[in-house]
Amino acid sequence: CSKCGITVLHMYNHSVYCLSFADEYCPDKPVFNPSRLVVKYGDPVSVTCSIRQSYQDYFFGLVDFMGNHTKNGTTILWEVQRMTEWRTLTTCCHINATDYCCCSKLPVTVYKPPDNVSISFRDHSGPLLEGHQYTLQCEVHNVAPVENLTVTFYRGQTALGQLQSNNIEKKPVTEILTLSINTRKEDDGVQYWCEAKLELGSEGPQPPPVVTSEKFSAIVNSTPAHGTTPIISSFSMCFILLLTLLQLLSNSCRIRFVFHGFFLYFE
Repeated sequence: CSKCGITVLHMYNHSVYCLSFADEYCPDKPVFNPSRLVVKYGDPVSVTCSIRQSYQDYFFGLVDFMGNHTKNGTTILWEVQRMTEWRTLTTCCHINATDYCCCSKLPVTVYKPPDNVSISFRDHSGPLLEGHQYTLQCEVHNVAPVENLTVTFYRGQTALGQLQSNNIEKKPVTEILTLSINTRKEDDGVQYWCEAKLELGSEGPQPPPVVTSEKFSAIVNSTPAHGTTPIISSFSMCFILLLTLLQLLSNSCRIRFVFHGFFLYFE
């Protein structure tokens, strides 16, 4: 394989194993079926790799693969009973009569739907105040690959926004995505929730895996108008002023005021 800069590790039963730098743009390169593999973690895998009939007398094999493979003429069957690798890439190569090595790579995506999804307000609990800004957070637990995750926030049946992760980790992670909202009085009693979807393309499961959070109802209190004072505050102020006045009268007139329940007596 000197012409394509690869290293032949060993040849056995007409199989060749190459490490790197094989030509991926050569004519008549091996063909995988399917051409892209999307598999759920723990599921079985079955893929074939084929070459032209005229190459069957030359070396033909898989590189960097797990599981088992069986060669039958111009076709190799690659099988894995249970996919347990998060990062995997299988390469199929053949060498022609002039020692030219031609290879194809099979993109493999191993996925896992979230264990659960939850929604809450960040750094806030209790009722909301009308006209204020709050941050919703959607927490997606144990999902892979997170770069294929799309989260949609909802207020009732209205989508508020859709976010994607920029995390490229292949193994399962817990991801938190946030969205800022402004509250309105008409939102009082409205339910908030979020939806986590794994977008895996046409080769992935259809429809895509979706997990939704539980819904919670928001309580939105009105903001007092500018320059006004809440009724409870006015009542409290009047009561304090009354007690102060009675105390002054008591000190000046030597009158002792006595409260009994809701009634006021003087002696």
